Amino acid sequence: MSEQAWAKTAELTCWSSRVDPKPLTGGITNTNFVVEDAGQKYVVRIGDDIPVHGIMRFNELAASRAAHAAGLSPKIIHSEPGVLVIDFIDGKTLEAVDVRQPETLDQIVKIMKRIHHDIPPLLEGASLVFWVFQVLRDYRRTLKAGNSRMLDALQRLERISDALEEAVGPVKLVFGHNDLLPANFINDGSKLWIIDWDYAGFNSPLFDLSNLASNNEFDVELEHRLLESYFGASADAALWRSYSAMKCASLLREAMWSMVSEIHSDLQFDYIAYTDENLERFEQAYQSFREI
Repeated sequence: MSEQAWAKTAELTCWSSRVDPKPLTGGITNTNFVVEDAGQKYVVRIGDDIPVHGIMRFNELAASRAAHAAGLSPKIIHSEPGVLVIDFIDGKTLEAVDVRQPETLDQIVKIMKRIHHDIPPLLEGASLVFWVFQVLRDYRRTLKAGNSRMLDALQRLERISDALEEAVGPVKLVFGHNDLLPANFINDGSKLWIIDWDYAGFNSPLFDLSNLASNNEFDVELEHRLLESYFGASADAALWRSYSAMKCASLLREAMWSMVSEIHSDLQFDYIAYTDENLERFEQAYQSFREI
């Protein structure tokens, strides 16, 4: 826990009395706390802009507010530079095995559609675009400048990324969450909430779909069920190829995100192991894509 982040949390002017922030584990982008004030609980997210990852807090704040207005996310109680104070949701954080359950997956697909189509009319101000292939290009530049341990792999990964971008083909633009980890869903017993809008921005729906599948270890049968549920029809060969290319890009982005974090993050986390794990998963997905 950062003592500076704890002190900043404790001293926020939104509290009605002295508070004792409790660290909230699990975040690998922000430092998070749970705070109880006047009988209510709140989550405090401490984190400045992270340009190397394209994280801009004005964008996160706007997306969070729009998601609350759409009934998808908890309310923002207070914000200031580097700080978000959010209503605490008392519930179960999902795990991958939960996401794969048919009833839960059906709920998530409905949430995804609402993110894609209901949030844009509620957004205020400018919003970012999250195009994974541009993210990968920028990550390569950052890794080269930072003399990453993975320098020897970058030329091959660049060729693969370019080929995957071509394979994805034309896209329909929607508003994406772009970080569908199981821990970003909370079940309060009667409703499923989605949180953490760090990477939100306009994107292809295929990214959220493939990101959800790759982050939660879907098998091929469940992937086809996901696509049919979202699009209302079985995936034809062209859609399956485009989706599979995007899934490879999603896994590569996660691996390269971790490579960059190895160099630039101060949070206590084993980024090297995370890089290696996601590179292995990417290579498996890419081999499957080549066999289509």
